[in-house]
Amino acid sequence: MRRLTAAGVVLALAVLLCGCSQRYYDERGKADAPVAGRRGDDTPAEVYDFPDGFGNLATKCVGPGKRGYATTRNVHVEDDGGDGEVVIIPANAVVVDDPDCKGP
Repeated sequence: MRRLTAAGVVLALAVLLCGCSQRYYDERGKADAPVAGRRGDDTPAEVYDFPDGFGNLATKCVGPGKRGYATTRNVHVEDDGGDGEVVIIPANAVVVDDPDCKGP
């Protein structure tokens, strides 16, 4: 009985971990875009959480004198008394001048 339980736990863990693999994200277009020839900047961004129903906002310096802003993709259902329509608001990214962003 113990072997059967242990095998079940191992199988459940394997299924859960397979769903979190890099390949899972790459196949669905959710992984980071590749950076040709170099690693890129992995410093954390400032994140501003908005209430449910609104996309969150992240910002960071992305180069000398430049700041990037990005929002999360938002999916919600608009229900006007009918069947409800799924609305997908795409993620947006903007780069603006920011003299406080220093170069390397």
